[in-house]
Amino acid sequence: MEIKMPGFALRLKELRREKGLKQTEMAEFIGCIERHYQKIERGEINIPSLTLVKLADFFNVSTDYLLGRSDDRRTL
Repeated sequence: MEIKMPGFALRLKELRREKGLKQTEMAEFIGCIERHYQKIERGEINIPSLTLVKLADFFNVSTDYLLGRSDDRRTL
């Protein structure tokens, strides 16, 4: 059974836009092609935990915020 995380996809897109970044730039940052990144933002692809941590650190938010499990952006 595949688990989709729409909260994560929405938060990731929102954070990217806040920083004024393009999907191409984010794809390069996490080391994938743009098409793959687009699927991540649509919630079609789950990402590895190390990529999750990398993104949370980049946006200076908690992983729980990024996953949509909390509305608190603060990191520990």
